[in-house]
Amino acid sequence: MAGNLSFIGEQMTQLMYIFPGQGSQYKGIGKDLYESYKSARNIYHQASELLGYDLVELSFSDQKEQISLTRYTQPVLFTHQIACLKVFNELTDNQYTPGLLAGHSLGEYTALVAAGSISFEDGLELVNKRGELMGNFGSGSMLALPFNQVESAALAEDFGCQVATINLQQQTVIGGTESNIDQLQEHILTLHPKKRTVKLDTEGAFHTDLMKGAADEFKTMLDRTHFGSLSAPVLSNYSADIHQQDGSSTADLLYQQLYKPVNWLGCMQTSLIYQIDTIIEFGGGIGKGDKPEEKRPNLEAMTKRNFRSFEHQINYYSSINASTLTATANSLLNL
Repeated sequence: MAGNLSFIGEQMTQLMYIFPGQGSQYKGIGKDLYESYKSARNIYHQASELLGYDLVELSFSDQKEQISLTRYTQPVLFTHQIACLKVFNELTDNQYTPGLLAGHSLGEYTALVAAGSISFEDGLELVNKRGELMGNFGSGSMLALPFNQVESAALAEDFGCQVATINLQQQTVIGGTESNIDQLQEHILTLHPKKRTVKLDTEGAFHTDLMKGAADEFKTMLDRTHFGSLSAPVLSNYSADIHQQDGSSTADLLYQQLYKPVNWLGCMQTSLIYQIDTIIEFGGGIGKGDKPEEKRPNLEAMTKRNFRSFEHQINYYSSINASTLTATANSLLNL
């Protein structure tokens, strides 16, 4: 068995930390952490200084309504995830070590920071540039289909589109030009009137060839970034396998990830090798409520569905705001 064992109560457990991607941002994200923990305040102040703009105002107030623009979304989420992780480690006295880490798209960068391959500063610089390029090069749109990868790929090809994300055995996201996506959606409605497709709110067809220009420009920055050895395995969205422990494969994997499909289903299948039985999700939040404590974890439903399909039982905890961080820390420490 690979990975690191941690103790929860008297039981040895195999932990995985996961980090969400775009779509889990909201106005007010991180405000509760900032007000309650000095370590979180330090992270936000450091991020603002490195970025050259007030990330605190953008995250908490968003007066210019920029938080959902890709160039800002990515630093906002990355910083929030790191703040959540810092607070969790503080609340648990650094007692827990993940045996495996994974992040959905943007979240892969947070996973690499958590594994010690890159610093917070380098990670923030990378996601800031990545978000800027994805916004600048963004064109087309994305459509979630209730079909498996093979069925979705065949439909996509007929309309000049591509598979962008494989989330579940029966959920695949397609990317393409606006007109091609509209034609595909209309075709599916005619062919499968009871099947529901969902057009995603993105600035472009991410993780498809329409992002190749952004990936090529980003490659220069990746190639000059030093990716050090990893203290724990990190799953690659692109390969659905782990990064090389010495960091030698990371730059290329992140380059490929930008314009090739995110294989989240494959990552979760690979995690079975590590006998994962406990997952903690850090950062972000979704749901209709306006306050951080009213949000729910972005990846929880999808991850639980994947593990049910694998017939593999897991314990799931969220650490996405002050209330869930406290609850998760207390739950683990009191087991």
